[in-house]
This record gives sequence, structure tokens and C-alpha cells, in this order.
Amino acid sequence: MRIPRIYEAVDLRPGLALNLSDEAANHVGRVLRMQAGQTLVLFNGQGGQYTANITHADKKTVQVLVGEFDDQECESPLAFHLGQVISRGEKMEFTIQKSVELGVNQITPLFSRRGGVKLAGERLEKKIQQWQSIAIAACEQCGRNRVPEIRPAMQLSDWLAEQTSDLKLNLHPKAEFSVNTLPAPKAGIRLLIGPEGGLSDEEISQANDHDFIDILLGPRVLRTETAALTAITALQCRFGDLA
Repeated sequence: MRIPRIYEAVDLRPGLALNLSDEAANHVGRVLRMQAGQTLVLFNGQGGQYTANITHADKKTVQVLVGEFDDQECESPLAFHLGQVISRGEKMEFTIQKSVELGVNQITPLFSRRGGVKLAGERLEKKIQQWQSIAIAACEQCGRNRVPEIRPAMQLSDWLAEQTSDLKLNLHPKAEFSVNTLPAPKAGIRLLIGPEGGLSDEEISQANDHDFIDILLGPRVLRTETAALTAITALQCRFGDLA
């Protein structure tokens, strides 16, 4: 049986007696129905992980004793920042989950002219929290011990203007460059993925003005969630750690 991995945003150390957070305790005690004497793996996003032995478990409370530290890491050598124009419903959640599994370090939700998703205020803040929870769950599943940041949502124009030494890329069906013709990034990669309706001509021009390189994935037009994951995979194969 695979040992469950649980994220706890606290300082962890060997010998620490810890009550799991309510969400983690519910998952371990009610969903997984784990009992005293069974083993977990805990991580706090600061690198590495800890074994932990369950000392008490019921439907409301799970207590553990933190054991040895393991400095295991499976982070990609390629720093990867995804700028994703917010897509509707579960598409955005799917993109976040799978991009975390593929090794992305940062994700910035973006608003664009053809985005079509209207979020603001408390609703937007709740969405950001939900997307961060999805990123954490993806780390628990895939073995990552460092949790990617879901940044506050921002306008596409503001994101394009941010200063960075990353190689900046934008998918475009009529681009001249492919992933295989790109130069090796000197730092990381900043990838722009547009909305379901595509970026406007003005937005594409604005991206070019900020030194984004248009790249082509192939002859077919991909849906926004397919484009993001295909591009991440191709770039990780070329410059990262996917074989």
C-alpha cells in the first residue's frame, strides 16, 4: 500500500507530537480510515519530507509523532512560470493540477480581453485559495515537497510588463519557431497560455513588444488546457527532466 503524503504548513522536526490540521485529519481519519500505528509522510513545502507515526486517530482528530527527515526532492531543474488566462469551471482546476504534476513552480491566473471569466473581490480570493489547495493536493499525489505558488490574479498587460530574465514564450498557431528550435534558457521559462477564444491581435503584439517569442506546437489548434499541458511537457522534455 502506498504511504499517504500529507502537507502541513508548520515547522516539522523529529520527535514533534502534532495534531494534524482539520482538513488533513478529515482525510486521514474519515476518508482513508487510518488507525494508530500506521505511517504517514509529512512535508511543509520547505523541502524534504518526514515519516510520521499515527498515535491516535478518530473521525475528528489525528495525532502523529514526527520521525526521521528525508531530504528527497523531485523538482525539475527548469524553473517554470505559467501565465494562464483564467478558463471556465473545471478547466482551470485541471490545468493547475496537471501543470503542478509536470513541474511548474509558479502559476499566475490572468485576465484578458477574450477571457470571458468574471471574478473579483471575495469570489476571486476564494478561487485563488481553492486553486492553491489543488496545487497542494497535486504535490501530495505526485511526490513534490515544494508547493508551487498560485499568485494573485492580474491583468495580462501587467504580467507581460513584469521584469524577468526568463525565456518568455507565447503559443501562436502561425509562429515560425517550434520548441526544438528555441535557445536554451539562461534562467527559467515564462509561458503565456491564452483563453479559449485566443489572444487578440493587440495582446499578441503587446507580448512581442515585451520580448515574448511566438512558438508553434504543431498544425492543430489546441484547447487552452491541452495547449498548456502539451507545451509544458514539450519544454520539460527539451530543457527539464522529462525523458
